[in-house]
Amino acid sequence: MNAKSDLSGDLRTLLAIAREGSLAGAARRLRVNHSTVFRRLGAIEARLETRLFDRQGGSYVTTAAGEDLLRTAERVEAEMEALERRLSGRDLRLTGSLRLTAPDDIAEKLLMPLLAAFRQAYPDITVELVIDNRMLSLTKREADIALRPTREPPESLFGRRVATLTSTIYAAGALSQPAPGELAQRPWIAWDDGAGPPAIAHWLAGNIDTDAIGFRSNSLLNQASAVRAGLGLAILPSFLGDSDPGLTRVCAPPAALDTGLWLLTHPDLRRTARIRALVDMLYDHLRDAEARLNGGSGR
Repeated sequence: MNAKSDLSGDLRTLLAIAREGSLAGAARRLRVNHSTVFRRLGAIEARLETRLFDRQGGSYVTTAAGEDLLRTAERVEAEMEALERRLSGRDLRLTGSLRLTAPDDIAEKLLMPLLAAFRQAYPDITVELVIDNRMLSLTKREADIALRPTREPPESLFGRRVATLTSTIYAAGALSQPAPGELAQRPWIAWDDGAGPPAIAHWLAGNIDTDAIGFRSNSLLNQASAVRAGLGLAILPSFLGDSDPGLTRVCAPPAALDTGLWLLTHPDLRRTARIRALVDMLYDHLRDAEARLNGGSGR
């Protein structure tokens, strides 16, 4: 790579191809056309006079030279991300943009009125809400703030525990509530295999036969809709199930399903003014809603 090349862009392109294993995947990650990635890779390999990827069917596999270059690219990427976080952490202006991530149920039922109030208070700050049930990387700046239910937040992040989130079993309002001994005989709704909170998967494995699960979804909002449609019982957060007039609690929230609700950010960003403003505002308002979050259990 020479001085005339876009070094940063070249490294991002190579890392995207290596991580996705294909040009199409890299193009999606980089938000460019497939032909753009193909052209960039060809130009990089031509400048270096070295093949960086072997084409194996539809996949791109790094060569030895490619592996050597990618190790350097990953170090440069990590240093640039750390520099960006340090510089952002010194920003004391209540302007600019920030990225907040949360699961769909929390975003829909808890965040919308709070973000509207935040916008009124800080009209020069743009909030980008990333709705995702996965834990996005705050280290890689996939998000600046995460509002997440978790029992053990990553030690590398700065966090504030907001409240205990309880969950329990819900049925459609038109259905009679089953006795505890009848639960295993009812049809059930659950997360996709390998997805969702481990505590829920553990509870279901110990109490419900796998064959009883007739519908799966990676969205709690969709699971609530499935309960209303009569597809079965589901374990839902109390704040979600209790607010839905089409759902009925089957039992009090079992303590085994409790989790914490955390506000998380990277330590390098915790003093950034716009991030601190949103974290403080969300914390204060969500603390006021503690009884709703813990389902009235007092936990």
